[in-house]
This record gives sequence, structure tokens and C-alpha cells, in this order.
Amino acid sequence: MRNEYKGSCLCGEISFSVNSFAKKVANCHCSMCRKFHGAAYATLVGVSGLKWLSGFHCLNEFVAPNGTVRTFCGECGSSIGFRVKGAPLNEIELAIATFDVDIPIQVDAHIYTDFKSNWCELQDDLPKFKAGREA
Repeated sequence: MRNEYKGSCLCGEISFSVNSFAKKVANCHCSMCRKFHGAAYATLVGVSGLKWLSGFHCLNEFVAPNGTVRTFCGECGSSIGFRVKGAPLNEIELAIATFDVDIPIQVDAHIYTDFKSNWCELQDDLPKFKAGREA
């Protein structure tokens, strides 16, 4: 049996399914993620087996000055995901809050903490990286 995890945007116009998740899942505190998600940080996860079930025509993109791409719903504005510069849509990291079901992931780090909001206190034992994950 194959796993299927479904998600959608706020208005439900965009829906998708995936069948697995990357092992590394971080809370990103960079200013672009904070602004795009309207929150202290964004939590995104790489996926495989992505299928757009509906609303593909509603996907819109914002390309930041550094070339990264933020994808959102053109109807309701929901943040859908993030791609590094030059990555195709099938390599999108999806916002975990868009999933409509429980997903088998565990956040394992905070990244770009040098850019976190002063009002956001990190009170957990997760590793904290000043920029991206360090080797």
C-alpha cells in the first residue's frame, strides 16, 4: 500500500498529494520566509510523488532578488512552498501547514537564526544554525 498525504490552500482551490517526505525539516527564520508566511518562521519540507490534484492554474510565484521562488495561491494568497534558484516546480518544498492530514515528519532544526525576530524566543532543544545547515 502506498501512502498518500493530501494538502490544500486556504480557499481549497489548490489541492495536492505526496507520498513521502524528506528527513530534514527545519524552521526557517530568514526575513523572506517570515514575511511570506506572516509568522515567526516558516516550516517547509521536501516531498516526493507530488501530484497537483486541482488548482494548478491558481499557482503564482514570487521570485526574490536572490532567485529563490515562493509559490502561493492566486485566489486566497496561501503560502504553498519554496524553491531554490533554478529548481523546477516538482522540487518545491511545501509548507507543512498546508497539509490537511497528519504527516510523518519531525522538525529537526532552526535555520537562519541570525535573522530571527527579536520577539521569537527559541525554547526547545533543536539545533540552531545561524545560516543554513552547517556541515
